[in-house]
Amino acid sequence: MMKHYILNLNPTAKHEWDRCILRDPLTAKRPDIAKLIADAVGADTGSYLVSVNIEVTVLEQAAVPQAEQLSLSFPETTPPSQLREAA
Repeated sequence: MMKHYILNLNPTAKHEWDRCILRDPLTAKRPDIAKLIADAVGADTGSYLVSVNIEVTVLEQAAVPQAEQLSLSFPETTPPSQLREAA
């Protein structure tokens, strides 16, 4: 059974569970690996010793957009002149 998923790695994520996320590319749901294995074994009740072979091939890597730094240029201004009091 061949399945495709999107893996998102973010070692600087605030929460540990957001550092490594595996999602279905169509539904964006996180896969239930145990259910996938159970589906492959069948519906018979019992305990099974299973061997799971995970082969990972990177099909495409999307670059993470870097935060763009905008340079703002402000025209030089002279401080306002002192207002003269009307006599």
